[in-house]
Amino acid sequence: MKKQNIPAEIPEIRPGQSIELLKELHILTRDGKLNQDTRRKLKQVYHLVQFIEPLLAEAETLVDHGAGKSYLGFILYDLCIKNRAIGEIIGIESRPELVDKSRELAARLGFERMRFLACTVEDSLTSAELPDRVDVVTALHACNTATDDAIRFALTKEARHVVLVPCCQAEVAAAMRAGKNDALAQKPLSELWRHPIHTRELGSHLTNVLRCLLLESHGYDVTVTELVGWEHSMKNELIIASKAAAKKGRQTIARERAEAILREFNIEELAARFTY
Repeated sequence: MKKQNIPAEIPEIRPGQSIELLKELHILTRDGKLNQDTRRKLKQVYHLVQFIEPLLAEAETLVDHGAGKSYLGFILYDLCIKNRAIGEIIGIESRPELVDKSRELAARLGFERMRFLACTVEDSLTSAELPDRVDVVTALHACNTATDDAIRFALTKEARHVVLVPCCQAEVAAAMRAGKNDALAQKPLSELWRHPIHTRELGSHLTNVLRCLLLESHGYDVTVTELVGWEHSMKNELIIASKAAAKKGRQTIARERAEAILREFNIEELAARFTY
């Protein structure tokens, strides 16, 4: 294999990383430079790779849900899959133009075990092009309910590991806002979301709490940590869930607590999303 010369001014690039790939992803300029914005993006993706890499040790299939331009999938393949005998990365994206570009790039780089499907969330659940079971499901900065779609896909496919970096989500906050007057009349706790900015912030936090409880109710051990420092992104929560030995008691408690939270915050209309 030809040894790559990593430019001295960008020591952040991991050994073995394809310089050509980083140029194709526009993380590096054509003359091998990093600007401040792309430096932050690369640092963020690398930080996430640190958490995913151990999960791929014995995994055969990783599905990147809502892949977008597939930054994460390409870098994971380049660093963790291409030199192994097994392993496949499948990107799922609803925008055909992005899928076409990802397919072209994979072909150009010789990444033979990368596939990209242009399909909706519903189609991904039953597509014959996807295996009945997958090992790892990722969703990076999936906006609004796209993270919930990735969770539903992971549960349907009995994924061993789920790695999520949620983005903005307005559904819970909207439901809290709609029932705010009734809540204010009934319970002092509603002061937590009386002001609009608090409604938005608490709604976002509750969304991720309910997501974690949903995963726990299906038998996953869940860890929540920080992806990167606040200086890089305001959306930096990382949720990692791994299938664990059956703990029926814990699963029941998680479901009951999710139901109690929905009642307490007067958003029981969302039960179908968070307690199935």
